[in-house]
Amino acid sequence: MNSQNYALLDLSSKVEYALLALLELASHHGKKLPLTMSEITAKQPIPERYLEQILTNLRRAGVVQSQRGSKGGFVLAREPWQITILEIVTLVEGERKEKDTSDSPTLEKTLVYEVWEQANAASIEVLGRYTLQDLCQERETRAQQSPMYYI
Repeated sequence: MNSQNYALLDLSSKVEYALLALLELASHHGKKLPLTMSEITAKQPIPERYLEQILTNLRRAGVVQSQRGSKGGFVLAREPWQITILEIVTLVEGERKEKDTSDSPTLEKTLVYEVWEQANAASIEVLGRYTLQDLCQERETRAQQSPMYYI
């Protein structure tokens, strides 16, 4: 098995869509102009019905704000550097449930779970280290490095 092609922790489509939508909102954050769902889906491959559910949940959690009216849409409720990827994953996927260990744990089972907990702790540390601002800056850096082709 090639470990580079194996995903131990899968990125769910809900988390992916939430992060893509939030990246669009973060890239417009300084402009203070709300983005409509249509504007977001024009730039990112997110089904509009799915996006509506995601943005509603993020609004309830205080990550985004919605503005009504002809110039309405969505904006970030906080600065992009204040919103971690871990926060978004937790909001979208829900809190992690503790494993029921009421059955008699064997030595082997304990060892397996200890390794799994270390892997989980490492993923939490990495996701908590990155913010929407970090993703926006990296996107800008990579976009500037990409060669442009003119016809």
